[in-house]
Amino acid sequence: QVRLTESGGGLVQPGGSLRLSCAGFGSIFATMAWYRQAPGKQRELVADITIESIPNYADSVKGRFTISRDNVRNTVYLQMSSLKPEDTAVYYCFIRLGRADYWGQGTQVTVSS
Repeated sequence: QVRLTESGGGLVQPGGSLRLSCAGFGSIFATMAWYRQAPGKQRELVADITIESIPNYADSVKGRFTISRDNVRNTVYLQMSSLKPEDTAVYYCFIRLGRADYWGQGTQVTVSS
């Protein structure tokens, strides 16, 4: 059984920074990803990272967000900088293992002055 637990969300002013963490319990030796869902919108991929730490980013966050992982601590991070109001969303950690998809419970990020 795999469990993902996010932390690090909160309220931040435009231009500010936050770092999200996703702690994995169980076997999470696979590509991991961060998704987000804003009110009234579909869930979208923000970034993912392979076991070898090769990242991939959505165009909307390139140059502002950095995904990383620590395979010893079973944790993936999302460093978010130059935050914009449109980054406001619930951020979810995700991993696919075989045919099974696992999601965290989500953490709210609100960018507002």
